[in-house]
Amino acid sequence: MTDRFRDIKRILIVVLFFNWLVAFAKLLYGLVTRSASMTADGAHSFGDGASNIIGLVGIMAASKPVDEDHPYGHKKYETIATLGIAATLFFAAFHVIRDAFDRLFNPISPDVTVFSFAIMAVTMFVNIMVMRYEHRKGMDLSSDILVCDSMHTKTDVFATIAVIASLVAVKFGFVMLDALVAGVISVIIARAAFRILKQSFDVLSDAVAVDTSQIASVVKGIEGVKSIHKIRTRGRKDDVHVDLHVAVDSKMRVDAAHHLSHTIDAVLKEKIQGVTDVIVHVEPFKKLS
Repeated sequence: MTDRFRDIKRILIVVLFFNWLVAFAKLLYGLVTRSASMTADGAHSFGDGASNIIGLVGIMAASKPVDEDHPYGHKKYETIATLGIAATLFFAAFHVIRDAFDRLFNPISPDVTVFSFAIMAVTMFVNIMVMRYEHRKGMDLSSDILVCDSMHTKTDVFATIAVIASLVAVKFGFVMLDALVAGVISVIIARAAFRILKQSFDVLSDAVAVDTSQIASVVKGIEGVKSIHKIRTRGRKDDVHVDLHVAVDSKMRVDAAHHLSHTIDAVLKEKIQGVTDVIVHVEPFKKLS
């Protein structure tokens, strides 16, 4: 396991601890006080912890080295694991909206106290710290798991704000608003799940990983390259694969063309973060008549 994967694994374990600490506090107090929105928010926070476990499994699979059956490595397992995170979000959204509908037809007045607001304020502060830490590390390490998981936690922050608003409403006698806020939380959760799916499918379906104009700008500056075309990129942010066609002087020797392709490979890997594999197709330059 490389240092990158060890760092991601360590971060996920730390985040898991805080997510489940927050979830336990919300669920316990929500069940005791019969607050639908707080219980829903607790279930969402518990889902954060479940997504961390999915992330750990994905990282263990993605960290395996290149082998005969996987010549490009196993890194996409990290992206596949983000689909599991999206699934936990959809599952949580379904249960929250179901409970919200139940409360609309069978309203229960939750017991709202100063302690209720204190619980939500403390857990929201913890979530914000965890979210910012995980997102920053995810960007630094180009990790799908950490970035998507931080999005999961971000929805928890918005959900907590909504719960605090519902507690205020209930305190002033608007009991039905508790169930309505739980419904809003389910929409927030589902929206985050769709965003994660979009990002994951982009990687798995080989969507463009790097702007082709950026590739062209770098390669055109290399001595010996007459023109460049048919640029394609795919992969994850930390594992970008590039293939391109470059035209060179038709009188260039084979060994010189071979050396040029290695130069292009090295320069792209140096200039553009995340590029790990470059295939260069060399062809003779044809002047326009």
